[in-house]
Amino acid sequence: MEKILIVGSGPVKIGQAAEFDYSGSQACLSIREEGITTVLVNSNPATIMTEPDIADIIYIEPLVPEVVTKIIEKERPDGILPTMGGQTALNITSALSAMGVLDEYGVKMLGTPIKTIKKGEDRESFAQLMRDINEPIPESKAVNSLQEALDAVEEIGYPIIIRPAYTLGGGGSGIAGNVGELDKVVRHGLRLSMINQALIEKSIAGWYEIEYEVMRDGADNCITVCNMENLDPMGVHTGESIVVAPAQTLSDHVNQTLKNASLKIIRALGVEGGCNIQFALEPDTMEYMVIEVNPRVSRSSALASKATGYPIARIAAKIALGKTLDEIPNSITKTTTSSFEPSIDYVVVKIPRWPFDKFRNCDRTIGTQMKSTGEVMSIGRTFEEALQKAVRSLDIGRDSLSGTGEKDKGEIREKLAVPNDERLFYIVDALNNRFSVSEVCELTGIHPWFIEKIRNVVKDSKGVAF
Repeated sequence: MEKILIVGSGPVKIGQAAEFDYSGSQACLSIREEGITTVLVNSNPATIMTEPDIADIIYIEPLVPEVVTKIIEKERPDGILPTMGGQTALNITSALSAMGVLDEYGVKMLGTPIKTIKKGEDRESFAQLMRDINEPIPESKAVNSLQEALDAVEEIGYPIIIRPAYTLGGGGSGIAGNVGELDKVVRHGLRLSMINQALIEKSIAGWYEIEYEVMRDGADNCITVCNMENLDPMGVHTGESIVVAPAQTLSDHVNQTLKNASLKIIRALGVEGGCNIQFALEPDTMEYMVIEVNPRVSRSSALASKATGYPIARIAAKIALGKTLDEIPNSITKTTTSSFEPSIDYVVVKIPRWPFDKFRNCDRTIGTQMKSTGEVMSIGRTFEEALQKAVRSLDIGRDSLSGTGEKDKGEIREKLAVPNDERLFYIVDALNNRFSVSEVCELTGIHPWFIEKIRNVVKDSKGVAF
């Protein structure tokens, strides 16, 4: 390979923030290290990846298949790397493949092949693959019209989650408990889906949500970079949830079970590079379901990279060039290779940053569609320390974890029961107003371990007596 085209993610917007700028920049630098000319196309000039010293040739052009086709015609790259620009890059490359452009100009898809992208993004293909490898998934059916959705609900029953195919940040998704809600969400989801498809899935809202970040190379070597645990249960998009790495509440047995399932899934998909796999855990039985797979770098990939020091995007770019994990030096240790799984002896907390201070009249509830535009990440020796640091980093006028000052118990219950951007602070209000840990857990669906840790912070706060 002498020249490679890298597709960016476009503008920073709600549901798709700067994590793909981080990944794309890492990929450009990684490929240039190998002496290969990099051609970057991205519509956003206000990014690191469009700086002159990141890529050799830079196009700041609209990210649409027609424009990318003209760039391919002019530059004649040997390969295209679509997995570093989020859903935008994946969708454009999939469209170029379907149009025959890649075959016409002899452009090789690097890293994860198009058939794997289809298996991960096409809801019906993914569901069928999980059935084929005997991995549990919620009862579901892929539909292409409102009438098919109505027929599917007759079999599955309410409540259901609607998940459109080929969308980012939960775009077009939602939970429906009746025909009216179903009509609204399905119409919107099908309109946003690149292939006019959505998955009608039995809702398992309230289950715990766990993620695994996994790497695989072309020789079928696999490692788990880290696992992550969402504070908010299923029903809240992982990009909208407070996330902790590594997972704090899993037993060794459950961790190994999910880790083995993750490696099984990435091998079955044939992903070459990074992959994010999301699981749901039933709170009482610890039964698990596979929810979703992102066959590309994602917001979680950026978090896992910074949390562990393992540069997922950089290594995924090397894998796309044909290197194996045991051939890629570890950029931190300088003596080991990237085939060793990182281990951390600290706690990382991520809290999303919502733009409600700018959009004051917006609905502040959060759910299956992302509203956040970024996030903060903190590191501490304990969960309490990391949580306090993260709250302070949000730049919302709080020096530490504190409540809103609400004393009306009815109002507090309402704010705990419906996910919103201030629920963490209403948990503090609840504990200050003598709510028990079990009551808070019942209202929020959050694991008791986290509520106990938040209670530790509240207990140590000045002027609070238990």
